[in-house]
Amino acid sequence: METIFTQIGQFHVCNIPKSTTLPIVIFDFFIIISALIILSILYKRGKNNILKYLYIAVGIFIFEFFTSPMWNNWHLGSCAYVYQDVSWILTIGWATLIIVAIIIIDEWFKKWREWKKFLLYLGSLTIVVFFFEVLLVHLGVRSYAPEVLTTISGIYLWKAPIEAFYYIPVFLALVIGFYKYWNFVLENKVIAPSKKINYWKKLGLSFLMVFLFELVVEPMVVNAKLPQWSYIYRDISIIMAGLWVLIIWISVTAVDKFFIHWSLKGKFIMYLAISCIMTYPLEAFFIKQGYRVYGESAVANFSGFITPITNIPVEIAFAFPLYMALIIASIKYWEIVFKNKL
Repeated sequence: METIFTQIGQFHVCNIPKSTTLPIVIFDFFIIISALIILSILYKRGKNNILKYLYIAVGIFIFEFFTSPMWNNWHLGSCAYVYQDVSWILTIGWATLIIVAIIIIDEWFKKWREWKKFLLYLGSLTIVVFFFEVLLVHLGVRSYAPEVLTTISGIYLWKAPIEAFYYIPVFLALVIGFYKYWNFVLENKVIAPSKKINYWKKLGLSFLMVFLFELVVEPMVVNAKLPQWSYIYRDISIIMAGLWVLIIWISVTAVDKFFIHWSLKGKFIMYLAISCIMTYPLEAFFIKQGYRVYGESAVANFSGFITPITNIPVEIAFAFPLYMALIIASIKYWEIVFKNKL
C-alpha cells in the first residue's frame, strides 16, 4: 500500500498543468484586483472585517484541500497554487463573493432571524457561485475527476453538472457555518453557558452535517466490506457515517459538559483534539483492513509521504482535523443559534 501511495502521489505532483492562457491571466488579475478592492473597503469599515474575510478564506481552503481529488484546477499559472492543484486564486475568489453577499444581506436585513439570513445567503450565493463555476469550466480551469463523472447524472447546464446545485449549497453551508462560529469568537459574543444539554438535538445536527458532507465527498472514497443492509446511498454506509456522528457527538457533548465555562475558542480546540484522537487510529485501521478504499484520483493526489507507525498518507492524517473543523464549527454555530434564539 505504501509503495502505491508513494509512486502515484509523486507522479501526480509533477504533472499538474500550470501553463496558462491570456483569458485565464485576465481572470487571475480580475480576481486579485476585486479582492484588493473589497479588502480595502472592509478595512475602512473596521479592522475586524479583514479577520472576517480570513475566516471565510480559511473555511474555503479547508474544503478545497479536503475535496481536491474531486476536481481539477488547471492552467492558473505556476504561482497560483498553494498545494498541488489547490489554488489561492480560487480561494480568494470564492471568499470575495461570499463576504460581499454576507455584508449586503446583513446590512439590508438586520432585523431578520439568523436562520432566515442564512437561507438567503445560500439562495443568492448558490446562483452566483454556479455561474462562477460555469466560467471556470469554459476557461478550461475546472474539470472533474473520473470518479465524480461516474456518479453524476450526466445532465449539464452550460457544461457544468446539474449536481452543482447540491454541491454548492453544502459547500456554502459548511463555510458560512465555520465563519459564523469564529465570528462569534471575534465579536466576543455573549453565549450564556447552559448545564442543560439537548442530547438529541446535538445528535440530529451531527448526523445532518455528516450525512450532507458524506454525500459530497462520496466519490473520493469507497466504504467496502460492510453489511449490504447498511448502505443507504451508493457506498454511504449508516455504520461508517454513524461512527463519525457518534465520535463528533461524544466529543462535543463531553467538552460542553466538562468545560462549560471555557471560551468558544478553547472549546473548539478541545472538540478537535478529542475527535481526532478517536478518528485517526480508526481511519488507519479501516484503510489497512480494506473497509475504506480511496479512489485513484484521491491516491494520485497524495504526495507520497507516509505517517510513522500507522503508515497512511499524510494527506489523510491532515484531512480528518480539517473535516472535523468544518463539521463541528457548523454544528456548534447552529446549536448556539437555536439555544440563544438568534
